[in-house]
This record gives sequence, C-alpha cells and structure tokens, in this order.
Amino acid sequence: MSCKKKLYNCDGQLSFFDLDMFKLEHETQEETIEKLRHGDVYQYRTKTIKAGNMLECEIFPIWKLQEARRAKEKQPSRKAQENLNHKNTKKKIMRLTNENFTSSDIWGTFGYDFENLPESARAARRDLTNFFNRIKRRRKKLGLPTLRYLYVTEWKHDGEDVRCHHHIIMSGDLSRDEVEKLWKGGAYPQTRRLRVKHDSGLKGLASYLAKGSRFEKMWNHSTNLKYPIPTVADKKITPRQATKIAVNENTAPALFEKLYKGYVFKDIEVKHSDYVAGVYIYVQMYKRN
Repeated sequence: MSCKKKLYNCDGQLSFFDLDMFKLEHETQEETIEKLRHGDVYQYRTKTIKAGNMLECEIFPIWKLQEARRAKEKQPSRKAQENLNHKNTKKKIMRLTNENFTSSDIWGTFGYDFENLPESARAARRDLTNFFNRIKRRRKKLGLPTLRYLYVTEWKHDGEDVRCHHHIIMSGDLSRDEVEKLWKGGAYPQTRRLRVKHDSGLKGLASYLAKGSRFEKMWNHSTNLKYPIPTVADKKITPRQATKIAVNENTAPALFEKLYKGYVFKDIEVKHSDYVAGVYIYVQMYKRN
C-alpha cells in the first residue's frame, strides 16, 4: 500500500480493541449503514492469529488520509488507555497459553504464610526466580526438557493491596508433588492439570490470570515460549461484506467457515464509533475435531 493512495497505514491504524478508546454511540440501523458507507473507508484489513486450537480475526477499516488525521487528533483518556492496556495483556496471555501449553501441563497458585510474605514486588519476583531455578535443576537431573512457564503475580487488584501470591502455568512432566515441595513460601501450594477446552482453549484460565496484571506489569514468561505470528490480508473481507455483517451478524458463520477451512465459527463481536468511520469486527473460531 503506497503513500500515493493517501491511505492510513497499518502502523497507525485502529484495531478492533483500540476502538474502545473512543466513545460509542447508540443509533438506528439506517444511521449505522450510512456510517459504514463512509467515503473515507478505503478497504478492510483482516489480521488472523492462530494459537493452538484457536483462531482469532480482527477486522478493521483502512482509512484515507483525511480520516486518519482526524483519528490522530483524538486523545484517549487515561482510564481508556489503562483499559486498553489490560485488554492487550489479556490477549497476550491467552494466545501464549493456547500456543504453548496442553492438558499434559499444570498450573497452580503459590502463596505465602506470614513469616515468608515478601515486603516488595521486587522480593516477590526474586522468590519466583529462585523457585524456577530449583525446578530447572531438578528437571536437568531427571533429563527432562527445558522448563516452560508463564506467571502472574497478584500484588494489587483494582488499586488495592492484596496478599501476594503467584499463579503459574508450567511444563507438566515433573510430578505435581515435586513441584509443590520446591516452593519455599510456607503456604501449601495448589496445583492441578490444565483443562484445555476444544472450542475455547485456555481462554477461561487466561482471563482469570489476567485480572492480576491490571495495574502493574506483574506477569512474565520463560524465553522459550513461542509467540503466535499474525498474518495480515487487506482484501479478505470486502467493505460490502463488512457492512452486511454489521447489519446482520447471523451472516458471519457461513462466511468465516468458508474463508477458514477446517475451523468452526465460535463467536463474534461488532463495534463502531461516533468518532471514526467504519465497522470493527472480532471473530473467534476453533479447529474442527
């Protein structure tokens, strides 16, 4: 896509989740259709993310230059930016867990008794580093593969202090009893096998874990996790198809199952704004069994 066409490129474009920073309005169906036909919408971009058994589509308009400049002038509120950051964290956790962990792996909650309660977030991270090092040494002794993990530490929730604890997803080929014995926080940890649902993967667990990362960046993962790589297509969904879906979401399942062979339609969310032109569509699918 060249600058000669005076289009707003991907780097500055608003994706489906970015739209939450802008006010949404209530309007009639006729007003919605008129807005979707806005002359400043050139085409629609489709971003596809495959992670494990799951597939996501984010569909959003590509604007002409005038509309792009207008969008850039809009400054979201601090609260809107915080909400967007949290949603992006939730997406990352969901995609990483779906891509890297299976029902053979485990997750657990690791807390502290009063004698071992860390005095700071830094001390809590140090406890985790030592814990993972003990697991790695044990796995190496047993000849097991390199440890994979993702953790979320709850230190604050909705701005209020909470009793520090860690939620951890990790490789499951070391016994749960051994993993629990290697925790030195005093409180007895609770571990369990992951339950990966065929039609939603680990979305439920990812949503639960993400709540602890809302106000501080208190989550991380091992460097050997694989990141799902999105693919981008600019003519997969036409403006006419996008408008049709916005007016009647029931037309979406047949269209997306035709576009993505081997996947089953799961859910759809459609948004638009009173500030920027076009419709924004988010679709979830799962691999056909």
